[in-house]
Amino acid sequence: MTVTHRIEINPKIMMGKPVIRGTRITVEVLLRKLAEGVTEKDLLDAYPRLTREDIRAAIGYAADTVAHEETL
Repeated sequence: MTVTHRIEINPKIMMGKPVIRGTRITVEVLLRKLAEGVTEKDLLDAYPRLTREDIRAAIGYAADTVAHEETL
């Protein structure tokens, strides 16, 4: 399933976790690294196929997920 043109969910890739399209880089990994203080530049250096737009898409995906989450 394509969530956005940059984020996809496929049960055959990373057990169905949202990933950057065409990679095995999960949204979760990117968000955790950003939360740890890793810079965008460091991520781009560590993952050569990753783009700034991919990082922004991952953050946007997370924001949309939280926005649509039901709270008790």
